[in-house]
Amino acid sequence: MSASTKLSTAVRALCFLAEHHPDPQTSADISKFSEINASKIRQILSMLVKGGIVKSSYGKKGGFMLNKEPAKLHLQEVYCAIEDRKAFYLNVSKSTAQIKPKLNSLNNYFLNFFADIQIDIEEKMKKITLEQILLHLKQ
Repeated sequence: MSASTKLSTAVRALCFLAEHHPDPQTSADISKFSEINASKIRQILSMLVKGGIVKSSYGKKGGFMLNKEPAKLHLQEVYCAIEDRKAFYLNVSKSTAQIKPKLNSLNNYFLNFFADIQIDIEEKMKKITLEQILLHLKQ
């Protein structure tokens, strides 16, 4: 699943949980709302639980619920909870770089370029809260 798909899926699930807060919601309910396969939803929810964004409860009335207020939850936090890799990951071949110095220089150029873009993206995501997304959806 790509970074943008994972983030979009996570935000859909979080919006559903926010709209039904504080009542726990099952992964089946979230899947039905988001129109995303339940197993993919469970994978994302598991990451969000590990990230402290969502909490889960067991039992007959168990399910998932927000662990943070929508106004205090920003996209960058969600992104970091679900991504094991940065958006602009560049796989640089070390063996080629050692043989050809110009390729090494080019690789370093792109590593720095993508690192700067990554910082810009994450800074922008820090300015967007779940509450803002929910307000946008109501327009």
